[in-house]
Order: sequence, then C-alpha cells, then structure tokens
Amino acid sequence: MKILVTGGAGYIGSHTVKELRRGGFETLILDNFSSGRRELVPGGEVVEAELLDLEAVRKVFKTHEVGAVIHFASLIQVGESFLNPRKYYRHNLVTSLNLLEASVEAGIRCFVFSSSAAVYGEPREIPIPESHPRHPLNPYGQTKHFIEIVLEDYRRAYGLESVVLRYFNAAGADPDGGLGELHEPETHLIPNILLSLLGRKPAFEVFGTDFPTPDGSAVRDYIHVTDLAAAHVLALKRLLSSGKSDIFNLGTGMGFSVLEVMKKAEEITGLKLPAVLRPRRRGDVPILLASKEKAERELGWKLPHSSLETIISTAWNWHSRRA
Repeated sequence: MKILVTGGAGYIGSHTVKELRRGGFETLILDNFSSGRRELVPGGEVVEAELLDLEAVRKVFKTHEVGAVIHFASLIQVGESFLNPRKYYRHNLVTSLNLLEASVEAGIRCFVFSSSAAVYGEPREIPIPESHPRHPLNPYGQTKHFIEIVLEDYRRAYGLESVVLRYFNAAGADPDGGLGELHEPETHLIPNILLSLLGRKPAFEVFGTDFPTPDGSAVRDYIHVTDLAAAHVLALKRLLSSGKSDIFNLGTGMGFSVLEVMKKAEEITGLKLPAVLRPRRRGDVPILLASKEKAERELGWKLPHSSLETIISTAWNWHSRRA
C-alpha cells in the first residue's frame, strides 16, 4: 500500500517515512521544501507540491494510487504564531482543508494527523490524559485544535476515519546517524543547547526561572523521534485493520526541567554550556507531561530510545558530525 506523507522531508516526517519503509509500506512524500530538506528524504517517491494549491493536491491523488494519508506538513513555531497568526491559520488550516478535500474526493478512508500537546493549554491534571479539555493558549495550538474538530466532522459526514497523535516534545536523532533535526530557525531546546555547545550559536537562553517547579525552570516530556515515528506506523496499522478513529498522546510520562537537560548535555559532551537567563515567554506553562498508558495499551507502543541520555547522545552525534 502506498502511503502519502505530507511534510515527509521534515524532521518527524522523514523519520516516519524510514519506519514506514522498514515496515513494508510504499511511501509517497509530498513536500514544498519550504522547511523540509531533500537530504532528509530517506527513500521513496517524492512530489514537490504546495498544499495551498488545491488542484496540485488533487493531481497527486489522481496520478498515484494512495491508500492512506499521514499529515505532518505545518508551521510549528509557537512564538511566531503569536506574531503572525494570519500566516499560521492560512498555512496550517487552509492546507489541511485542501488535503482533506482531495482525500475525500479520492475515497481515502484512513488519515493520520500530526497534532500537538499544545491543544491542551494549561493542564488541569498531570500527566495529561487524552480526555483532558482542549484549551490551546496560542494560535499554533488553535490550528491543531481546529483540525481535530474538522476531522471529527469529516468522520461523521464522509466516513473519513482518522487517528490523531498529540505529540509532546520530539527530540533526538536517528540512531543510525542518517537523519536528525534541521530547523531554520531552530527553536527547540535540545538542538539549541547542542548548537551552543558546538559554538554554532551564542550563549544559550533559558526562558523562565520562576516557574513553580523544583528548580524554577519549565518541565517537559521529551520523546525520541524514532519512538515517535514508530507510533505512527502502529497507529496506521490499527486504523487500516479496525477502521476506527481515535486519539493518542505520544510522550513518556516523565519530565525533565530545562536546567536538568542542560546538565545532562554537559555530562554527555564534556563541555560547559554558557547560558543567559531570560523572562518567561508568552504562552509557556510550567509542566507538560503525557499520560502514555492508552498508546501502550491499545497500540502496543514501546519506547526503547526515549531515555534522556539516548535522546541527547543521538542528537549530539547528529549535530557534531554535521558541524
């Protein structure tokens, strides 16, 4: 079966394409390469197209025998979404609606959506279960929230079944060394720490030291990108076999503070990290941890790569080799 992977030349998309191909699936990557990298394409056919162009998306379905869709393509920077919400609503919502329109027209019945823990907003309980109310605090999270609602409506109206995967903090790099994180600009914690240690960035900035956490810095749930990718393959297989829509958190249920991550990176690399303390950023919450029991129970999901040491070590291998 050929799986259409939008944003398959991106960080999580490329790792998922690799896992799909390892699992026997044929892949078709659709990417406009605005942020995706050709060097991250791990194989399979590639179509360069713009999801904002509905006719171009329709053509992909007309010229390829697509059996299911995994939708990664989106803008992801929370801070930028506050500054330019119009850009985010256009590039995340309009693109998704075009993809869904073409999918329904082509008779697609299985759709896996890359969502985010940002749909939850300020957590009322920790770890956060999938049943937690959705109250996103930023335009980026709002776009993911809206698409989840659209998918619910499309299931009822058109029979399009979907699995929504709500990520916590993807991190790390392919243990084989061939894939890793290449964002421009880079906004994620661990690569910014490592790039600072490599001298590729100035002093690392710690945003917020007055959170109600043990050391005052924000606590997050970090999941290795390879384990994240494996969850997509499991979710797709379940959807293809059962035809049942569902929602799963993808996280470890364990949290590490910014200062703890910094310390572990210094231990692994043997280098000292220069740091500058900054005020909190708008929309940041103190603690975000996933409840992972549902994914473990219903998908048979395991996390062999998601220790903090493995995450940082594989990321360090990737970034230091590139440097």
